[in-house]
Amino acid sequence: MYLAIAGNIGSGKSSLTALLAEAFGLRPVYEAVSENPYLEDFYREMGAYAFHSQVFFLARRLRQHLLEVNGARAVVQDRTVYEDAFVFAQNLYREGHLKERDWRTYLDLFHSVAPALRKPDLLIYLRADLPTLRERIRKRGRPFEQSLPDRYLLGLNALYEELIASWELSPVYVVEADRVDFVERAEDREAIIAALRSRIRP
Repeated sequence: MYLAIAGNIGSGKSSLTALLAEAFGLRPVYEAVSENPYLEDFYREMGAYAFHSQVFFLARRLRQHLLEVNGARAVVQDRTVYEDAFVFAQNLYREGHLKERDWRTYLDLFHSVAPALRKPDLLIYLRADLPTLRERIRKRGRPFEQSLPDRYLLGLNALYEELIASWELSPVYVVEADRVDFVERAEDREAIIAALRSRIRP
């Protein structure tokens, strides 16, 4: 069983990854945010560091897939390589932060390796509107995330909806994260575990 958790910055992916790993005996694989040496520079000057930051995330995510996901019996992953490519990198391209040649080079890297990657058995999408994302980003307290423009987060949300609408690699389970708070409310944690129990067979 390979579960993938998808969602915007601050939607609750890491918290849900930990919750499901414990509840269902899955190996958690987390996003390498703190390891990205370009991230703070990227948030200060997106155009100058977009390609560097995205290639770093792509390389780390591909390594995660090949070493920690492909061969694991039961795993839950915090964000997928598909989101890196078709949400985050594509948003930077649409907004003009990635030049055409950098976007094409990035896609070539992605498409060269994607066929070797294990496909999720279930994609869990955390849908959250801007006020929810803003509040959770504030609570998380990462300094470089606090000044993210609304336009950036809204652009990511739009591309997430496009990705989910066209997703064909696995079934999708959508969690309306504006109404569900599995970090603060025990009843919400219990409800989401119960809803997923019939879908998850480690």
